[in-house]
Amino acid sequence: MAHYQAKDGSFGFDFAGTYTKVVPHALLEYSFGDRSATVEFLAEAEGVKVRVSFDAETQHSIEQQQQGWQAILNNFAKHVHAQSA
Repeated sequence: MAHYQAKDGSFGFDFAGTYTKVVPHALLEYSFGDRSATVEFLAEAEGVKVRVSFDAETQHSIEQQQQGWQAILNNFAKHVHAQSA
């Protein structure tokens, strides 16, 4: 289980899931509650594109959910760039 929290501490949530399929350097599939997500790692000329597909939930709008997932990917990209520098 992981705990995610805003930097200012204004909100946070616990997240737990189960990997259902792992293809090294290519694909992660996992379930969390009654939902699932897929993370694809796609080789491109300028690097690797990471694409996340997920079952939407009903509490937040699709736009909010997309923004949340994009924020996670942006933080992942910062981490990867820092590690390769």
